Amino acid sequence: MMRRRIRRRAIVGTAVVAGGAYAVGHHSATKSAQQQQTDAQQDAQIADVQDQQAAQQQQAPPPPPQAAAPAPSTGLSTDDINQLKQLGQLHESGVLTDTEFEAAKAKILGI
Repeated sequence: MMRRRIRRRAIVGTAVVAGGAYAVGHHSATKSAQQQQTDAQQDAQIADVQDQQAAQQQQAPPPPPQAAAPAPSTGLSTDDINQLKQLGQLHESGVLTDTEFEAAKAKILGI
């Protein structure tokens, strides 16, 4: 009878150890699978953010060159400037009087 108890204890002890090892292994495998899934989701999110940033950089116009400063705006279109030049030439040639020149110039400038 003593031998049976010893054998039962050995069998039960082995089963407990094996069951515990299985539980630890199963928990470890589940945890590892969850970690891999989380890592894959994070990698996908990082890739999406990088793609969005790359798309924004491609759509953004290149910055203007620093060396060339823009000329101050006078508010006149090129047509207005051309008309003023023609008026000046007509005035110099004597076709327009001083008063006619000043009136036409004020009309173009919106004064």
